[in-house]
Amino acid sequence: MSIPKQSRQRIFVFFELLFCTQPTWIDVVLLIVGSITAIAAGVPFPLIGILFGQLVDDLNAATCNAESNTDPFQYEGAIDHVVVQIVYVAAAQFVLIYCYAACWNVQSQRLSHRLRERYFRSLLRQEPSFFDDKHAGEISTRLTEDFAAIESGASEKVGRLLGQLSFFVTAYVVAFIKQPVLAGILVSLVPAFLLMSFLGSHFFKKYAVKATVSFGAASSIASEALANIPVVQAFGAGPRLEVIFAKHIALARSDGIKKALVAATQAGLLYFIAYSSNALAYWQGSRMIVNSINGDGDATVGQIYTVVFLLVDACIILGSLAPLFPIFGAASTAYERVRSDMEHTSSIDGLSDEGIKLPWDTPGSIKFRDVSFAYPSRPDQPALKNVDMDFPAGKHTAIVGQSGSGKSTVAALLNCLYSPSSGAILFDDHDTKDLNVRNIRGFVSLVQQEAPLLDRSIFENIALGLVNSPRPNHESLKPVLMSADLERIVAHSGKDVMDEAARRQGPIAEIARLVQRAAELADLYFIDHLELGYSTQVGTGGSLVSGGQRQRIALARTLIRDPKILVLDEATAALDSATEKRIQAAIDRVAVGRTVVSIAHRLSTIKKADNIIVMRDGEVVEQGTYAALVERAGAFAHLVALQGLDSSKTERADSSSLENTDVESLNDDAEKSGPVPSNVKGEKVSSERTGPTDTAVQASTDDVSNKINDSLSSWAVVRGLSWLIRPDLSWLALAVPSAVVVGSAFTAMALIFAYTIGALNPCSSTASHIMYLGEFFGGLLFMLAVVEFLAHLFSWSSFGRVSENLLYRTRVLSFRTLVERSVQWHHSEGRNPSNLLSLITKDGASLGAFSGSIVGTAFSIIVNFLVAIIVSHVFAWKIALVCLAMVPILLASGILQIRATSKYQERSHKAFVDVIGITVEAVNQIKTIASFSLEDEIVHTYRRALAGPRKDIIKESLHTSIYLSISNSTGFFIYALSYWWGSQLIMRGEYSQTQFFVVQVSMLVSAQLWGQMFSLAPEFSRARSAASRIVSLINSGEHKELIKPSAILNDSNMGTTAIEKEGDAEAGVGKSSLAPQGSTAAMSVAFRDVHFAYPSRLQFPILKGTSFSVAPGQFVGLVGPSGAGKSTIMGLIQRMYSPTSGSIAINGSDISKRAGTDFRSNIAVVPQNSALFNGTIKFNVGLGARPGHDATDAEIEDACRTANLHETITSLPQGYDTECGPNGSRLSGGQRQRLAIARALVRKPGLLLLDESTSALDAESERALQVGLERIARDITIVAITHRLHTVQKADVILMVEGGCIVDRGTHGELMERSEGYRVNALQQML
Repeated sequence: MSIPKQSRQRIFVFFELLFCTQPTWIDVVLLIVGSITAIAAGVPFPLIGILFGQLVDDLNAATCNAESNTDPFQYEGAIDHVVVQIVYVAAAQFVLIYCYAACWNVQSQRLSHRLRERYFRSLLRQEPSFFDDKHAGEISTRLTEDFAAIESGASEKVGRLLGQLSFFVTAYVVAFIKQPVLAGILVSLVPAFLLMSFLGSHFFKKYAVKATVSFGAASSIASEALANIPVVQAFGAGPRLEVIFAKHIALARSDGIKKALVAATQAGLLYFIAYSSNALAYWQGSRMIVNSINGDGDATVGQIYTVVFLLVDACIILGSLAPLFPIFGAASTAYERVRSDMEHTSSIDGLSDEGIKLPWDTPGSIKFRDVSFAYPSRPDQPALKNVDMDFPAGKHTAIVGQSGSGKSTVAALLNCLYSPSSGAILFDDHDTKDLNVRNIRGFVSLVQQEAPLLDRSIFENIALGLVNSPRPNHESLKPVLMSADLERIVAHSGKDVMDEAARRQGPIAEIARLVQRAAELADLYFIDHLELGYSTQVGTGGSLVSGGQRQRIALARTLIRDPKILVLDEATAALDSATEKRIQAAIDRVAVGRTVVSIAHRLSTIKKADNIIVMRDGEVVEQGTYAALVERAGAFAHLVALQGLDSSKTERADSSSLENTDVESLNDDAEKSGPVPSNVKGEKVSSERTGPTDTAVQASTDDVSNKINDSLSSWAVVRGLSWLIRPDLSWLALAVPSAVVVGSAFTAMALIFAYTIGALNPCSSTASHIMYLGEFFGGLLFMLAVVEFLAHLFSWSSFGRVSENLLYRTRVLSFRTLVERSVQWHHSEGRNPSNLLSLITKDGASLGAFSGSIVGTAFSIIVNFLVAIIVSHVFAWKIALVCLAMVPILLASGILQIRATSKYQERSHKAFVDVIGITVEAVNQIKTIASFSLEDEIVHTYRRALAGPRKDIIKESLHTSIYLSISNSTGFFIYALSYWWGSQLIMRGEYSQTQFFVVQVSMLVSAQLWGQMFSLAPEFSRARSAASRIVSLINSGEHKELIKPSAILNDSNMGTTAIEKEGDAEAGVGKSSLAPQGSTAAMSVAFRDVHFAYPSRLQFPILKGTSFSVAPGQFVGLVGPSGAGKSTIMGLIQRMYSPTSGSIAINGSDISKRAGTDFRSNIAVVPQNSALFNGTIKFNVGLGARPGHDATDAEIEDACRTANLHETITSLPQGYDTECGPNGSRLSGGQRQRLAIARALVRKPGLLLLDESTSALDAESERALQVGLERIARDITIVAITHRLHTVQKADVILMVEGGCIVDRGTHGELMERSEGYRVNALQQML
């Protein structure tokens, strides 16, 4: 009994879904009206069944009179009266169907919008640890696949269910009135049907949940891969990530096939039960007619017809519900998953109004008392151990220590991002557990290590720092910050946004003034050089600005609110020393009277701190002032010694000590553009400008112009999908004939029904013959029930397998194509990781909703339509011709419905993609959003993004419901016409009653099924648009071979070299594209007059005639201010972009002229942001191995030793199998960076590119890494970008990059002697 109980709970879950979002009175009215009209739509037709019975008796009499040459037209008046009543019923049906369809469609859209917003808001309410296991890809799946299922399940299909259940119940009521004994016998199908539904829903949910979990894991991989596409392409990691992605998709496919089998069995049993019960009715009905003939009863053929016909029709109606059960089941299952997330109680609720709120002028002191803390994902690894520390109000406290010592954990606890496991944190002597979280966060401003930005303009990013400001003078600004005003003024004003804001005056002018002041404090000089100034979009996470620029914007966002407590977690790690000095001076000025907590590895930034806390392994080992700690010669003094620069070349510059240098004299290096000295070591800069090669231009143009087309013709879509279906021809060979049998069975049932009614005519048959025919046709119907069961089982399960295989191939190929596309393509034409992810999640879900059950149903209905027309013409072509009048009406209404739905979905597609982007960004940056209390602002942005689709709901629903009601009610009008015309021909003696019923029942059932098929129009439309985009994307890819799902699931150790062929469409993972493991010989690099601008900002050149060369085995450093073009040079070396002009040669070969990117297999990069993936440490390091080679455990361990990470890993309980979490969130910043270095070293490259590879490392880790790099540097070429001059102190040549040009070059000693800018930077870093 446990299974039925679970199934009953599923029904309650579905009803809960309809009322889960606190519906307004409008929604209640829509539900009530929609339900009443749906129920009413099912009532009239069964009531007319009573008149049908009389009509049959009249037709019987007319038939007998026609055969006996008496006047059959005496019944014409009675027949016409019934026909008129049928027309009235048809008209009523049209109105009722339109009402319930419109009400339920509008209600489902409103429900979906409210539930989306409520779900999103509940996500923003969670603490960051909630997302350790809830990845952005999984959340994206919720908002696409799950909400699509909810929207579909709560739409007019609910009205259709109510109407058909009403039909079913009313039919039984009429049946009991007319023939209670016969109806009582047939009521046996109800418990059988319910038991079948309960069992089916139980197993359907089981496999649906498994499939969704697997797809969520795959979506997370895709999300991380698309967010870190430069790293994926640099390491050729696409095939490795594809194997893991494909494995999760293969698991989802396997469960999807099982789900399709359950749905197929459920549908087959439903028809088997319905047809079997009707076989029983035929047998019992014939016995009752015989008894009546023998004088033992008063049953007439009309009465028997009424009961049998209504129950047959009711069973067909009930059978047509079969495609709806998977839809309702999917909706309930999806809602349970969504509800589970929403019901999760956060230990820290940033949206709650509970707790004590401190006044804005509170002093701002914080104390840690015996605080211990362990991250929820690693409860057995304490990050802090019984820590006591004080942060006095108005004082500057610094925290230093090794990577992973707990520094960033302290910062997170200060900002109430986590709650301590034990102990207490006191804010002005109040336990933070008693204080309002939002209130505390208003006082504390945190600048994180990686400084992520929101995908908006610079102006908006800075202004959002004011959202939770506790200062009274900022309160009047908050309505503007929460509205769309900032977005609109940025969009309309461009570079003149500041002038426009000042012109408007009021709050927006004050916001602009505060933004400009914060920008000046954070040294955002580069904004003046941007084409759009403050209106410049920063991209996803700030990807369109340099690391240093990103960090300064984040700092400005923090300073704008004039915070009481300023927490700087490596806030200047990505900045050059001069910029850092200016910002530090600015912070020192604004720090007066406020509490400052700074976490730093650059000890030069904390010399003036009032107290320095030194941490190790989650404990405080010593604290004191800078001078006191150095004098103590302990752990801090050791760190100081490690950061000393060699100053042997600087005796003559002693007088230029940094302390004597006026801050204002440190002019920004980017504003200088000195010539390159002719006597500098290196090649002469050519003045000849080299144009881009034709090959480079063509490749770049072709790649960027590969657009994703969502308006391919239907023929192009079918042709594009056909080759993907080709490997499943054997399953189609089983599915298609089975669907033909299913479609033909409806007409076969009509034939049996018609002959049965004709056989029961007492005027043409004897009692014994009637008994025999009743048993004979009952037996035929039971045989048909068995055939229907098997046909549905084979049809739906086979189409389900084809559908799941197609979904597997499209998703894997979409993933492959996306990761193969160049970085330049990814950053062109407004593309970003979120809208590209929607091709896999949202469009994949739309294609997946077009499941085997829907395909099988649609195909069998089309077959039935054709068979019914053919059979009708064979038996009574004159009647059939009249019935054919419905064909153009049905076709036109269905096509118009699909077109209208498609247009609405095309209009709303971008909005829903934007919403997914907002959600993914919110999940990835949950710490930033929580820290600045941006939850309400993000929700408002989310709501505005859906404003367009929300406005179109009513218009679209009212429009499409017209076509739905036409397609569903046309059959009743044809029914009336066929009755009138058929009776005329019977009375004339041209056709018999049997022939009439063959045509009438065949065409009526066909019309009903056809109308019901178009209730699936939204699913057809969504699948059509999604398929267009997916086919367009896949067709632009080069490699279309695939790994067999069975091969992936059977081989747990499958690497990138696994090859399995599957028909024409499936084989191994791009074998020919995998470069062999090559030589580790050092490589040379040469830039010749290279000019470059990013595709999204072609008017803003980054490199301006850059020329330099790197000899094999050289160690070359790139230094210069943030935004000078250093990271751009790194990207061009890897051919992530093509230069606008000039040439770039690797080992003497111009890479712009090369086909393919196999040269990257000998290059490794350590990016600014570590770009780790959700997986184990072993997996992340192994991603760096050369394509075609899986790194061994020994190679991984050796790389980790060189990166000074091995001991840290072995201290973890799971060692190299430790999970890194989404984007490496379970590791500290320094651990992430060392892991990224190990990933690069495991490749054993000939060219190693280091882009700020030590910015998050403590001095000890940096020195250990330096020793490791020196050990391997003899055999490779190294190009390193750094602001820490320790890293390049021993470089063979250092290139100074300013304003996109190489302005100077030389060794450390040479630059110290002749370059003022370099010398100032070096002096600042000397301790």
